[in-house]
Amino acid sequence: MRIAILALQGAFEEHQRMLHSLHVETFLVRKLSDWQQPKDGVILPGGESTAMLRIMKDEELLLPIRQEIANGLPAFGTCAGMILLAKEVENDTRERIATMDISVLRNAYGRQLGSFFVDEEFKGIGNVPMTFIRAPYITKVREGVDVLSSHDGHIIAARQGKQLVTSFHPELNEDTRIHQYFLNMIQE
Repeated sequence: MRIAILALQGAFEEHQRMLHSLHVETFLVRKLSDWQQPKDGVILPGGESTAMLRIMKDEELLLPIRQEIANGLPAFGTCAGMILLAKEVENDTRERIATMDISVLRNAYGRQLGSFFVDEEFKGIGNVPMTFIRAPYITKVREGVDVLSSHDGHIIAARQGKQLVTSFHPELNEDTRIHQYFLNMIQE
């Protein structure tokens, strides 16, 4: 199995480390020629979604990534990656990958000082450690979207087909179960 990791900005190295601990081959995507390599899935990391979008457009990555995910390439978006995959982001009309039928609220948990950690239930896995940093959450899911986790009444993880999103950063903990969940999704 070979996983592409969008490496324009954000926590891409942490995802790479996590996947390597699971003995999965990865490569980093910084430009179109990187993206064109064979891959079984893609991780869109946390970071700053507006910066990532600008670089994706500059590097002519946005449309090719959108097309492959729309055609069934498994995708896992964490935090900013969730914003990139959402079809709707409240108070933000920027063009995104927009392949997942969810609405998201950016910075829903506040600024950097509002960062926090919880241990919460994740459907099919059990309780997992969750680190939130300027995190969004999902305000609406449409038909075909399965809610996987909630915190304080807000949706923080969901799946639609071969797309998985989390508000939190599973790559910032030592628990590999959510990354393994994504790998299992690819093999289904």
